[in-house]
Amino acid sequence: MAIKITTRQTGLCMTGRSHWWGAPDLPEDVPYPCVEVMDGYESYYEPLTFVCQIRCSDIARLDPENLLPHSGMLYFFAPIDYFLGEYDSPLDYHELPVVIFSEKENGLKPYRMCWEGTDESIFRPAEEMIFSRAQCRCGDGHMLLGEPYQEEIRDSNPGYVQLLQIDEDDRWGLRFHDCGTYYFLIPAQDLKERRWNRVRGALFFF
Repeated sequence: MAIKITTRQTGLCMTGRSHWWGAPDLPEDVPYPCVEVMDGYESYYEPLTFVCQIRCSDIARLDPENLLPHSGMLYFFAPIDYFLGEYDSPLDYHELPVVIFSEKENGLKPYRMCWEGTDESIFRPAEEMIFSRAQCRCGDGHMLLGEPYQEEIRDSNPGYVQLLQIDEDDRWGLRFHDCGTYYFLIPAQDLKERRWNRVRGALFFF
């Protein structure tokens, strides 16, 4: 079983809804995930790219095996700035992605983060997410669950479940080198026990 994700631009307020890009509607007690970066003898924290948030009730009907929660919010963050054109980013795809789950769905507010010295948000405009049943467990495009599109990723990660598959998209300027796909992967048992800190990332590219 796999869930196909398509996105579209919208003028609707996406607060509290499933959306790709935009700002995450994190609960106030949940910090934004960052990676510590060394710069000479000093260090600083670089934020991961916010990819999407999923209101779990939106995908419940498409998840008869109950692999994912059917209420609450899932948030996905990944080290993919470079592949969005930010070539001076200190992060690369070897850094671990982060998945956050919150039982809270209501009363959420978009996280505010601006470029240094400005009031301009660092986040891209939010896009609406549409979920549908995929034709097969393994395919291209953006997907929840199922199996990785590339055989190399499947073979090198036995026992892992594909939590999210991100395909390249010229509309966003998202390209994984010449051609590729980024994956959020989690061991099947850890998914069953909701150990979201066990997620790892994998990148396939030509």
